[in-house]
Amino acid sequence: MSLTDTTTLSNGVKMPWVGLGVYKMDSGEEVVNAVRSALDLGYRHLDTASFYDNEEGVGQAIKESGLPREELFITTKVWNDEQGYEETLEAFNRSITKLGVDYLDLYLIHWPIQGKYKDTWKALEKLYKDGKIKAIGVSNFLTHHLEDLLNEAEIKPMVNQIELHPELYQKETVDYCKQQDIQVEAWSPIGRGNYLDNPVLQELAEEYNKTPAQIILRWDLQQGIVTIPKSTHKERQQENADLFDFELKDNEVEKINGLNKNNRLGPHPDEIGK
Repeated sequence: MSLTDTTTLSNGVKMPWVGLGVYKMDSGEEVVNAVRSALDLGYRHLDTASFYDNEEGVGQAIKESGLPREELFITTKVWNDEQGYEETLEAFNRSITKLGVDYLDLYLIHWPIQGKYKDTWKALEKLYKDGKIKAIGVSNFLTHHLEDLLNEAEIKPMVNQIELHPELYQKETVDYCKQQDIQVEAWSPIGRGNYLDNPVLQELAEEYNKTPAQIILRWDLQQGIVTIPKSTHKERQQENADLFDFELKDNEVEKINGLNKNNRLGPHPDEIGK
């Protein structure tokens, strides 16, 4: 495997297993340099959002890279106050204008805003049918949100991007997505570095001559989870990509699963928008 290796989504679109997340990167030089260095290292999957306010910087870096558009996998997300049918169509146009692209590879509903996400999904379905998006999905949807959406959706979400790291292994949601052929993608996969000193991770890092962060990212991949670690530093981006020359044993994967504490770093999806 390598940075260019992909999973195949339910509609046949290929999505790289590892990408660069750009949450909290400044729109100017910081995000431009981070995206440029990641692309130089071989990353081809970039994950941004309207809410991050750095789509223009991501777009600038893409343009400066000179890479063919078809080699890239670009994701952005519709924010909470942009949700609704017409509002989402307008938000999409704003995002692709800022990114300087004429289509998206993946467009996500950022959070399940009650009373809004079904109309928002209808807009995503239209954009998908119109050929403006290669794949559509959701972010931060729990099982009950997905079940509610699937009651009315014409097209099933292809991806669910959720907060997922060893202290928040959302097994119920992950299992449901696998049953429904919805690809799970992990945001904040390294848990913002909050517990890299955990003895289980430290022991495995020593065993494989890797860092605890690399152990976590490999854990994602072995469970069929797409992962998008964020880093502005080229050395760390290289480290986050160096995941393909070792394999955790099944019992080691289970040990990491056992670190779950249902410990969220972000908001609970049921509390957003209330």
